[in-house]
Amino acid sequence: MRGFVVVMVFIALYFVPSIIAAYREHRDRLAILMLNILLGWTAVGWIAALVWACTANTVPVPSAGAR
Repeated sequence: MRGFVVVMVFIALYFVPSIIAAYREHRDRLAILMLNILLGWTAVGWIAALVWACTANTVPVPSAGAR
């Protein structure tokens, strides 16, 4: 049981960049997911996906006064 929990925590940490991109509604969230899946196992790929997910390239939220 403890091994299962460790694996689940590792998987959750591995996909943090993709989770952030999805939560922020990043325009390139699919590309970030693919980078995360394909190169996330390298430190450089994981950090690149994380930085990309944290950029401001998100879907704009309409303001309350806009029609």
